[in-house]
Amino acid sequence: MTFLAGHYDLLRGLHIIAVIAWMAGMLYLPRLYVYHTRATRGSEMDTTFQEMEVKLLRIIINPAMIATWLFGILLIIANAGLRGGDWSWLGQPWMVVKLVGVVLMSGWHGFLAGERKKFAAGTNSRSEKFWRMSNELPFLLAIVMVLAVTTQFFSR
Repeated sequence: MTFLAGHYDLLRGLHIIAVIAWMAGMLYLPRLYVYHTRATRGSEMDTTFQEMEVKLLRIIINPAMIATWLFGILLIIANAGLRGGDWSWLGQPWMVVKLVGVVLMSGWHGFLAGERKKFAAGTNSRSEKFWRMSNELPFLLAIVMVLAVTTQFFSR
């Protein structure tokens, strides 16, 4: 714990970088789905979108989510070390909001990954309008999480 506490700023920086990459992918993938709904099954456009979607998930989104979780857990451990082994802050409302947000974002990630498989199988049943509207969900979650952590608003 002492080692991690001594590298808290580095861990925080790596966590932020991972979150940025994860968010970029989470915002871009539904946008690809918006345009993919217009593609004719089996067309060159359909194949191109499938390739873009799978690469985005495998090369950017999945590794970024794993790194976000890893550095987040290490930050929690480091933070407890900086607090002399006190873990009670994890129950603070702002932290609970943050953790619930991360779980929701991870669930949305899983949903998007599952929908990619439906596009690949030609069984997508969601409309362009659905994907346009849902495209904003990750950003809304990010706003809540960032403001919860930076202002600790929910603790007042």
